[in-house]
Parts: sequence; C-alpha cells; structure tokens
Amino acid sequence: MYFLNKHIAEQIIKRTTHIIKHNINVMNNQGIILASGDLARIGLIHEGALLAIRQNKVIAIHPDSTDTFQGVQAGINLPLHFKGSIIGVIGITGNPKKLRQYGELLKITAEMIVEQAELLSQTQWRNRQKEEFTLQLIKQDTDDINILQQWAEQLAIDLTIPRVACVLQLHMSPESNTQHHELNTILQLLDMPERGNLVAITSMSELVILKPAFLNGKDWEPEQESRRIDRLLERLPNQLKHKVKIALGHYFPDPKDINLSYQTAKETLLFGAKTAPVQNKYLFEHYALQVLLSDLKDHWQGRELLRPYLTLLNNDKNKKLVKTLHVYLTHFGDQQACANALFIHRNTLRYRLDKIQKITSIQLQSLEGVCQLYLSQLLSK
Repeated sequence: MYFLNKHIAEQIIKRTTHIIKHNINVMNNQGIILASGDLARIGLIHEGALLAIRQNKVIAIHPDSTDTFQGVQAGINLPLHFKGSIIGVIGITGNPKKLRQYGELLKITAEMIVEQAELLSQTQWRNRQKEEFTLQLIKQDTDDINILQQWAEQLAIDLTIPRVACVLQLHMSPESNTQHHELNTILQLLDMPERGNLVAITSMSELVILKPAFLNGKDWEPEQESRRIDRLLERLPNQLKHKVKIALGHYFPDPKDINLSYQTAKETLLFGAKTAPVQNKYLFEHYALQVLLSDLKDHWQGRELLRPYLTLLNNDKNKKLVKTLHVYLTHFGDQQACANALFIHRNTLRYRLDKIQKITSIQLQSLEGVCQLYLSQLLSK
C-alpha cells in the first residue's frame, strides 16, 4: 500500500496554492497534517480529515460547526485516492459553499502529483536495479547464471544478446567537486533503452557501457562501433569533450563472457592512455597484443620474456640502442628503411644492432629473436 509522505505533501502544497488564494492542508491516512500553508498546523491531527477517511467522501465543515471538531477550521476535506486506496486528505480552508468549485480540481491535481511521484520512484528504482545488474554482469565471480537470468527477466533484459564492453573514464582536476555530477550527466546521455545499452557507474571517475555487439544484426564490426563512439564524443558537452577517454573492449561470442570484454576494455584504456595520452578513444584491436600479454607480467614466463629488454634498458644510458631497436622492429627488420628513419649510415646501424644482440643475447636475424624482443618491448609498456 502506498503511504503519503511529507515530501510529496509539500509538493502538493507548492503546486496547488497558486490555483486558489486559500490555505491548503495535506493530511496522511491517519489524519495527521503533513504540509500546510499555515506552518503552525503541521503535525496536528485533523478530525475533519479523519471523518473524510472513515466515510470516504467529501466532508464540508461550516463556520458554525468548527467547535465540534478538534484542530479544524471551516472548509472542505476531500479524500485522496491512489490505486483504489485512500492515502490521505486534501483540505481547503474557507467557506465550503465557495470552495466546492475548486475542490475536485485540487483533488485531481494532488492525485496526479502522487501518480507522477510514484512513476518517478519506480523509474529510479528500475534504473538502480539495471545499474546493479550491470555491475554483477562484469564481475568475474558471476557464476550463478540462473539468478542473473531471473533478474534479467524482471528487468526485461535479454541476456542472449551478444554485447561488448566500453569503459569511459572522466579526467578532472583533483580539486574539482563536480566529477560525480559530470559522470551522471554522461550516464544519462548514454542510457538509451531503445539501443539496448546497459550502463553503470563503476567508480567516482569511471562508468561501463555494455553495448549490443551487432549493429547490423549479424556481425561484429569494431570500426563501425568506433564511428559510433566518435558520434558519442561529439555529443558530449563542450566542457567534457577533452576530459573523457573511452575504450572499446574485445568481442566474445558467448554472452556469458561479457566480464572478459569488460576486462579487455579496462586494459585497452590503460595501455592506450599510457602510449597515446593525447587521444581520447582506444580500440582493443589496436592494443590486442599488449592486452593479451598483460597478465604475463605477474608470472615467471612474463618476467623471462621481459628480461632481455630490461637488460638493454639498463645498459643503454643515452637510450640510442632502445630507440634503434624500436625503429628496427617498426620497419620489420628492413635495415635500409631503419637507417633512413634514424638518419644514420647503415654501418652505424649494423654497429648498434650488433651491440643490441650482444647485450640481450638474442639474434636479430632470426624470426624467433625478433618476436621475443618485440614482445619484450610490449610487456615493458
């Protein structure tokens, strides 16, 4: 059963007092005055309201009968209904004969305010549920698919739709106190039920978007999704455009793997922001190797793979050898193209490459050696 509260009662007063120039009281279903134009009456019991509730009809109190009721002035009291139940009473102070024409209008207005407040409350509750559901989807310990399925059905969410995760990060100055407000602004912009987006705030500066993966209904096309991200960035308020970074994760065909898509989006954002800080959009496809290798850093295999490049770093004070290796790998081992890019003679390049091989103990003429140094370089980022 719905119960009229003080907040809604005050809204009724605020929105109805301009209709007529009489004092208006709003009572709950216990006859207690919750809000009134006469502040001294708030909290008192209104016996006229109690009578209106008991008899479920309009009660008119004339000036000559006010002495028979406690806490009552002349006027009319009309029961307020919501979903078939009496939730309270609206009372108008004055001559009942002159107030009849206003009574039903105020009653309808008050009941509409209650309905709107309830709809808003339901919408807010539903949005909170969807956000919590989204957070559960991206957790790695989401192992009870049956509970999630029941939850999804209640929220009219189709769990079988393949989705891909985007992570959006908001960068504000440390002294800014508007970050949460700005993030909510972006969330409202992204929350599009007609597109099937699931959006949730994951921290004070970050939110996740789980987007349907098939924009054309059958295929995953990251470049097409990239263009949609561009359009989203264009729609952001001007003051936010340069404060937002967004990363698109990897698409996994099994909808149950959406948490993996989220993890790849997080890693993509991490590597993208580190290697290309001036950009604001990063795609998994552009950082796939770094993301796929990222977990190796915490294992002995990763440390062994990283060791040759770290050895080179520690033995290259002016970083000429590190730069040479980077350019060499970028040009796929083409020595002439590498020498041209570095503006050095090929003999100088050969000398540097020999030195790199000696320090790392890896042969640059072999495919395995080049791959190992390339992966080692990637792991160091």
